[in-house]
Amino acid sequence: MSNARKDWLQQLDEASKQKQEQFLNGIAAKLQRPRMTQKPQRPLQGAPEFWEQFELGEVEKLEMFQRNFEAAGGYVLRAATLADASNIIVDKAVELKAMHVLRQDEQLLEQLGLEQAMPQVKVRSWNDDALEDWKARAAEADIGVVLADYAVAYTGSLALLSSKTKGRSVSLLPTLLFALVPRSSVVTRLGEVLKPLDELKRLPAGIHFVSGPSRSADIENDLTIGVHGPGIVYTIIIDEL
Repeated sequence: MSNARKDWLQQLDEASKQKQEQFLNGIAAKLQRPRMTQKPQRPLQGAPEFWEQFELGEVEKLEMFQRNFEAAGGYVLRAATLADASNIIVDKAVELKAMHVLRQDEQLLEQLGLEQAMPQVKVRSWNDDALEDWKARAAEADIGVVLADYAVAYTGSLALLSSKTKGRSVSLLPTLLFALVPRSSVVTRLGEVLKPLDELKRLPAGIHFVSGPSRSADIENDLTIGVHGPGIVYTIIIDEL
């Protein structure tokens, strides 16, 4: 590169820095405070100690999760047993005249007995046939049934960890989603979910947080439900699991 070109580029760089300084000084003047020219000190990193120790009681966790999840547009139901949870799903399937139900290939979900309870409905188990187009089956499903790994009270979020038998499409593509959560899996803070993941040698195929139904808004704040996921989401908290 010639010296003339280097000088020209240096002049452009200096002019750009001067404009940047003028711009930032103008903002500081309008805010009526001096400019910060050094990065602020951060004596603490991560969550403070008091938050690491913060823990709600069992009843408080359940109440807060329900309050926050329903505030985001979801529904929370309680079931004493797995059989009660099955009845809830079957009743909703009958109400909606569902024709296709897709569930994760989990032993606990198999124990729901949906195939026997709804012989008129095509109930499929994710990934039980290597030749099947499972994304297509998930897209045509009226109802998806998953087993959530955690429910976070403070954020009203479900945590779903993907695997070969727990495809994320089951929770993303059906019109309505049922997420089953053992009562023992309801935690207070999001950190209780994330911290154990940091300790894994191999992360799950996917880590997804669901806080109610899919919600999308454009630049004009036109809210649409169900564009990028189920438009209806039920969490069933099961007491005896």
